[in-house]
Amino acid sequence: MDEFRITRLGHLGDGIAEGPYFAPLTLPGEVITAQRDGDRLKDVKIVTPSSDRVAPPCRHFKSCGGCQLQHASDDFMAEWKIDVVRMALSAQGIEADFAPISTSPPFSRRRATFAARRTKKGAMAGFHAKASEVIVEIPGCQLLEPELLAARPVAEALAMAGASRKSSLDVAVTLSLNGLDILVRNGKPLDGPLRMQLAQLAEAHDLARLTWEDEVIVTRLPPEQQFDGVIVVPPPGAFLQATKSGEAKLCQEVARITQGAKRVVDLFAGCGTFTLPLAKNAEVHAVEGETAMTKALDAGWRHGQGHGLKAVTHEARDLFRRPLMPDELATFDAAVIDPPRAGAEAQIQHLAESDIQVIAHVSCSPASFARDARTLLSAGYAMGPVHVVDQFRWSTHVELVAGFTRS
Repeated sequence: MDEFRITRLGHLGDGIAEGPYFAPLTLPGEVITAQRDGDRLKDVKIVTPSSDRVAPPCRHFKSCGGCQLQHASDDFMAEWKIDVVRMALSAQGIEADFAPISTSPPFSRRRATFAARRTKKGAMAGFHAKASEVIVEIPGCQLLEPELLAARPVAEALAMAGASRKSSLDVAVTLSLNGLDILVRNGKPLDGPLRMQLAQLAEAHDLARLTWEDEVIVTRLPPEQQFDGVIVVPPPGAFLQATKSGEAKLCQEVARITQGAKRVVDLFAGCGTFTLPLAKNAEVHAVEGETAMTKALDAGWRHGQGHGLKAVTHEARDLFRRPLMPDELATFDAAVIDPPRAGAEAQIQHLAESDIQVIAHVSCSPASFARDARTLLSAGYAMGPVHVVDQFRWSTHVELVAGFTRS
């Protein structure tokens, strides 16, 4: 056994010692003993613990792969996530001011994907262990809303009905206003008996909607979501912010950044997370690649006219292949963009070339955000404070929002 000092935390949550060597479940400043295994350290023993080390609140932490950093204090986590963004910006030569971080509380995740498989004695459902296909049952999970956690028996029943012995199901569960909305992937091919069994299962468990791969088996009640009071029924598997508190903070920041705008374009609009709240004060054009999501957004707007919404138009368009060009952006005075993790390099370039005065940039990737920020700053925009919104508590995932204005 050799002795090592952990100098920093990597972006995947492992402690890093000089070498570099990667040590799981360690924190900066700690002295450890361990054995080398390539560039990994195994059989880690903490000799000198960090003052930021805490007892993990969840009994499943060491075996479950859902969380990476429950052994770190909340203050450490907050500063580390801000530092992840700060370092990504620094790599692009950018200095930034940061607003205080917003962190979602425990028991607040409203969507999750369970792994579920048949066993010799029945079935089991939970999350995968760290870097493994092994499923860990998680009855004491500290992340999920209680109603979501209570869906594990439903996932087990689905595995009994439609999983093979050789592979597990992916059971994506989302809380809706009318109950559980479930999408299952990696199951057996549908046939008549399986359809009937799944419909009976949905009835027995009071599911709002059950979808098997790309086919809706049954919709007992519309799986409604609410965006600032406006009701929307998303299509199966549609993107939804992970927590209500995180969504509220992002919407608050987007509204603040675009305040006073009369016409807003919402890029990668999804089902209207930002579009519909913004429509209370501005006309909004929503652009999204998935037609089913734009239809859901439009239906929500039409049924939400009692909320005093202004005009909302929509367009199904692949913004990676066909980004909006500067002349198409000319009629808007503000833009909102919330791209996938890879970012939207081409669309950002056309925004930089446009006359839009204000951009609210929401991102789930500090690296792609920093690249986009460099493009906008080089085009003459000024960046406001960066607000890190931590919806994925105890994980290495980082989300943020920042405003850019023409200087």
